[in-house]
Amino acid sequence: MENLTLPFILVVIGMATMLTGSCIGSAIGVTNGANALIGGLKKNADIFGKGMILAALPATQGLYGFAAFFLYLLKVREMLAFTYMQGVLVCAVGIALGLVGYISASWQSKISANSIVEMSNGQDVFGKSMILIVFPELYAILAFASAFLVLVFML
Repeated sequence: MENLTLPFILVVIGMATMLTGSCIGSAIGVTNGANALIGGLKKNADIFGKGMILAALPATQGLYGFAAFFLYLLKVREMLAFTYMQGVLVCAVGIALGLVGYISASWQSKISANSIVEMSNGQDVFGKSMILIVFPELYAILAFASAFLVLVFML
């Protein structure tokens, strides 16, 4: 890798963004859910198991970012050079996945935190909350699927 070309730099930016954006979003999301759970445990210690599941759900966006990063890393290792189009594609996919992962995990945690608060108030909302928490997740899955399709069909 002696020659740092613009396409290679774009690939590195895209891969770094797909990993960091989704992982930062997951870290924020899990923290928000865990903070709500800690507050909720003061009212109702029996919610820990279900609350922990709800608090952990935003972590999946980080997993999507890592999985995409790993798949792209395997592909990049076997390529000797990149065209400008490949560099732009990987950069665009990385920005899209990182941004979607960041935003969906952050907003997913709001549903998670509200659900945990209501469980601490004695409401039986776990099952319904699981359904609602999946909605933001679908967009992270779409972003990951798009990244995978670009990897398979365009690189």
